[in-house]
Amino acid sequence: MKNMGTKNQLGDMPKEEFIKYGYELIDWAANYLERIDSLPVLPDINPGDIKAKLPQRAPQSSQSMDDIIPDIEKIITPGVTHWQHPNFMAYFSSSGCGPGILGELVAAAFNTNGMVWKSNPASTELEETVLNWFRDIIGLPKEFFGVVYDSASISTLHGIAAARENAGLNVRTKGLCGLPKLRLYCTEHAHSSIDKACLTLGIGMEGIKRIASDKNFSMIPSELEKAIKEDRAKGYTPFCAVATIGTTSSTAVDPVNEIADICEKENIWLHLDSAYAGVTAMLPEMKKYFKGLEGVDSFVVNPHKWLFVPLDFSILYIRKPQILKQAFSLVPEYLKTSVDDVAINYMDYGVQLGRRFRAIKFWFVLRYFGIEGLQARLREHIRLGQLFAKWIDEHPMFERLAPVPFSTVCFRAKPSGWNDEKKLNELNERLLNEVNATGKVFIVHTKLNGVFTIRMVIAGLRTDEKHVELAWQIIKDSLNKILVD
Repeated sequence: MKNMGTKNQLGDMPKEEFIKYGYELIDWAANYLERIDSLPVLPDINPGDIKAKLPQRAPQSSQSMDDIIPDIEKIITPGVTHWQHPNFMAYFSSSGCGPGILGELVAAAFNTNGMVWKSNPASTELEETVLNWFRDIIGLPKEFFGVVYDSASISTLHGIAAARENAGLNVRTKGLCGLPKLRLYCTEHAHSSIDKACLTLGIGMEGIKRIASDKNFSMIPSELEKAIKEDRAKGYTPFCAVATIGTTSSTAVDPVNEIADICEKENIWLHLDSAYAGVTAMLPEMKKYFKGLEGVDSFVVNPHKWLFVPLDFSILYIRKPQILKQAFSLVPEYLKTSVDDVAINYMDYGVQLGRRFRAIKFWFVLRYFGIEGLQARLREHIRLGQLFAKWIDEHPMFERLAPVPFSTVCFRAKPSGWNDEKKLNELNERLLNEVNATGKVFIVHTKLNGVFTIRMVIAGLRTDEKHVELAWQIIKDSLNKILVD
């Protein structure tokens, strides 16, 4: 190993080195993406294997990039679950595209903090502009104001915080002591970030009322209306309902238009979580799933989930941004500027003060692909999802367990004569493990009404029909192997 010793000069890496290794790493990234199909999507390692290859202490003296870069391949890559892989079909896949990766490079080079307009005017005004573009693309009314956060969990936290502020309880000043019990409504299929937001905001788990869902795992509006009336009679203060378009387990669609009518009548904030599926609102043929979108108070959508923007990039759109600002704005003297009355200071709209220049990578993606290019890619993923669902429906040893409005398919193996639910759950858990053990495809599970459900997501930028065919063949072969054993 080369030991560079103590550098004689102070300051940064010399320009010549930066260029040399920058080109080398761009080449590495391009080659990685080109060959990713040949890598196992899921690493075959055990906990602690990567740590065992790393020194226990940081280097005392400078090391050369000639030593650092090879360790990416020797140590890091073998321990990576490759989310960019075309056969990564787990969770809600997040695949970053070339222009987005280059946007990250530019953002890192600027390394700005967009807390107030003056701390980086370009960051503030580009964020406002691209979020207005996207608001119009997906069909939200123009009064909606967008804010970028890192993840849907944080976007949702701020949406529910705004709902709490909107209840007029003066929590900002008095805290939660002495206040009536607050109540939030969602189905059991809502994302766990709803629960975490309630934990963080002092609502508590007892402040969450689970509303019954129908056979398609969608909220039943009449049950919501009933629960609100019952809670008011018991002295609770209903303040927020959370609907979902594209639930995490099954991508179910709640009837937002009916829920919005109830919330308006009851003066309750309606938060809509559509982190995964929300991007499909840009497709005219998918508008049927977004009826009532204009009636929500806050709306979460993640372009890093299914619009190929590198992690992390989540958007919260909010109808009353002044409520969110009222909940969080706190301006110490050293952050006051002469343009505060005319400029947006994004630090006012959340917990976070430091803000990365995230908007630039979304700007790159929107400009490089254009609306038509992004629509075409979404349509292809939806087509592939429907195709896989068709294969499941036509096969006598499998059954589909939920509707497929988007590109996520929930299914299980159910061979002829297998009727014991416990044994079926065990069979499908083993099937999932066998499939993932091949290293050629990665899928995960959920449970729907207690049924062990295999869940396949087709949303990767590099995924095409041959990859879906390969996954299907591996699933069938793995089942046959289990049944023969």
